[in-house]
Amino acid sequence: MTNRQKKRFSPGLALAALLLLGALTESAAAVITDHAGRTIVVKQPFVRIISLYGAHTENLVMLGHGEEIVGISSSDRNLDELKSRPVYSYRDDPEKFIAAQPDLVLIRPMIDRAYPTLIDKLEKNRIVVVSLQPGTVTEMFAYWQVLGALTGRDRQARQMVAEFTRAVDRFNVVTRPVQPKKRVYFEAIHTRMKTFTPDSMAAYVLETAGGINIAADALQVRTTNIAFYGKERLIGKADEIDVYLAQVGAMNQTTVAAIKAEPGYRVIKAVKNNEIYLIDEQIVSRPTMRLLCGIARTGEALYPELFRAQAPVILSSVARVRCR
Repeated sequence: MTNRQKKRFSPGLALAALLLLGALTESAAAVITDHAGRTIVVKQPFVRIISLYGAHTENLVMLGHGEEIVGISSSDRNLDELKSRPVYSYRDDPEKFIAAQPDLVLIRPMIDRAYPTLIDKLEKNRIVVVSLQPGTVTEMFAYWQVLGALTGRDRQARQMVAEFTRAVDRFNVVTRPVQPKKRVYFEAIHTRMKTFTPDSMAAYVLETAGGINIAADALQVRTTNIAFYGKERLIGKADEIDVYLAQVGAMNQTTVAAIKAEPGYRVIKAVKNNEIYLIDEQIVSRPTMRLLCGIARTGEALYPELFRAQAPVILSSVARVRCR
């Protein structure tokens, strides 16, 4: 196969590379390198897919892939289109997967690292395994195009990128005139005093909603999108924090009451003024179109009147995005 017949994808592609991909024909074979370094040559779309990560599943549905998904994770049962699909877990016996005869199993790096026996058994049975998890919005755009390449939905993937970008541009128009902008601490994990890295999706959501990240100097933890901040540094900026945001979900099971009761927090300006807001982690940390919902929800916390008027108009222009 010649270089002209191939499109090469990687989860870390820069946006400039994505523009190049748009000029290539959809009939060309795609060559994909996943997070584990696997190289997959996609000669034809995969049509029997088991997805073990909610973001993969949600994005496949957005691309128009309800029928091709033959298995989902337990966290995907809230998707109306897939309620009847069999549920799979990385803890299941490999034979359960093999019996379903998938041609593709989509995972994320954590599963690759923690369950090598499962992955090895699937691959020995000629089931293609692809591990993906973008960390930034630019990587998210590339990731959507990887999913499009795997499933023959290149055009739909490019459309997702374009729709997301247009909506973000419209949010930026809304927030640009706002002065002064609210200064925000965005909590990732309460019990460990952790926030988000400056290039994370959550930080992108915050900044697109017109907030200033008070913890932009936070130190990254390993190669994750989580950053350590610490109570001493946070309290040192107590008078500067206009709003205290916290993601809630599996990673951070906190409450407004717990934040208020945290020793030392009563000196934080946002805590004193009851400017504490909880936001579903799925709409600020998952690489899906619903990051737009996270922008709208965050903006409503920061600038209620402005976003209650403008966000519904912006979101209504984006096809099939449901902010539940």
